[in-house]
Amino acid sequence: MLVKKLYAYTFLGEFILLYPVYALLFTDTGLSVAEISSLFVIWSVTGMVLEVPSGAWADAVSRRLLLCLGPLLAGAGFALWTLVPSYWAFAVGFVLWGAEGALVSGAFEALSYEELERLGQEDRYATVMGRAESVGLVAVAAAMGLALPVFGVGGYVAVGAASVLACVLCAATALTLPEHRTSGAAATEMSYFAVLRAGITEARSDRKVLNALLLLSFVSAIWGALEEYIPLLGAETGLSKTAIQLVIFVVWIGATAGGLLAGAAQRMPARGYALTIGAAAAAMAAGALSGHPAGFALIAVAFGAFQMTGVVADARLQKRIKGPARATVTSVAGLGENLVTLAVYTAYAAASAGLTHGATFALLTAPYVLIALLVLRPDQ
Repeated sequence: MLVKKLYAYTFLGEFILLYPVYALLFTDTGLSVAEISSLFVIWSVTGMVLEVPSGAWADAVSRRLLLCLGPLLAGAGFALWTLVPSYWAFAVGFVLWGAEGALVSGAFEALSYEELERLGQEDRYATVMGRAESVGLVAVAAAMGLALPVFGVGGYVAVGAASVLACVLCAATALTLPEHRTSGAAATEMSYFAVLRAGITEARSDRKVLNALLLLSFVSAIWGALEEYIPLLGAETGLSKTAIQLVIFVVWIGATAGGLLAGAAQRMPARGYALTIGAAAAAMAAGALSGHPAGFALIAVAFGAFQMTGVVADARLQKRIKGPARATVTSVAGLGENLVTLAVYTAYAAASAGLTHGATFALLTAPYVLIALLVLRPDQ
C-alpha cells in the first residue's frame, strides 16, 4: 500500500490543469513579458531560499506534515490566480507554489526511503522513485490533454477549480502515508537548528555523500533545463507547431521509459553507469546537431538515460546518508539542482546569441562527458 500511495501522491501533485494555460492567463490579464519573467524569478528564488530550511523542518518535525502542507499552499495560490487575477495575486501564488516545491523536496524522498527501509525493501527505492517520476510525467501529459476541453467548457475558473481539487486530494493522500522514524528518528529529539547543522555538516564533510549529492545535482539539472528549449530547437528544425507538440510528446516518452528502467539500472557497475551517461551525451548532441526531425528520437533516448541515471544517483545518495537529517541532506541536493538549472539557463541565453539552438544544445551537453569521467574515480 505504501508504494501505491506514493504513486497517487505524485500523480495528484502533477495533475494540475493550470499548467498548460497559466501563461495564457497571465497574457489575458494584461501582463507584459517583463512582468511574466519577474514572476518566474520570484518562483525560482522562493524555492531556493526555502529548500534547505524546509528540509530541516521535515527532519525536526514531520515529513508527512510537510507533504500535506505543501499541496495546500499550492492550491491556495491557484485559487488566488483564478479568483483575483492580477500581477500581485500571481506573485503571491508563485511564492506559495515555490514554497510547496521546497516543502515536498527532500521530505518525499526521505519518507519514501525510510519507510521502505523499515520494511526491509530499501533496495526497491530506485525502482519506486523511477516509477514515481514516470507517474508524474503521465500526470502532466494527462493534465495537458484535459486542460483545453475543460477550459472550453468553464474557462479559467474550471481549470483553476480542478487544479485546487487535485491539490486538496494530494494533501489528503499525504495524511494516509505512514511515518515511522528509523535511521532519522534521532532528529525528532533535536532542535531545528541542530538538525539543520547536522544535515549541512554531513553534506559537506562526508566525501561520499558530497560526491553523490553533486552527481545528482548535475545529472538531473542539465537535461531538465534543456528540456525547456525543445520547442525552440523544433522550430529551428522547421517543424510546425503541431509537429513540435508531437516531438515534445516523444521526448516525454523517452523520459518516462528512463524512469521505469531505473530499478534495473541501479545494479550497473561504475563503468557501465559512466558509459551510459557518456553515450546519452553523445546521442543528445548528435540529435540536436542533426537538423532533422529524426534527431529528436536520439534526444528522447538521451533524456531517458539521464532520467534513469538521475534516479540511480538519488538512490546512491540515500544509501550513503547515515545521520538523522536525511531530508535536509536531500534538500541540499535539491538546492544544487536549482543552482545548476539557473546556470544552464544563463549559459543558454549567452551561447544562443551567437550559436544555433542545435549547437547550443550540443555545447551544454559537454559537461556530461566530464561527469562520466569523474564517476570512474575510485572514491566515487
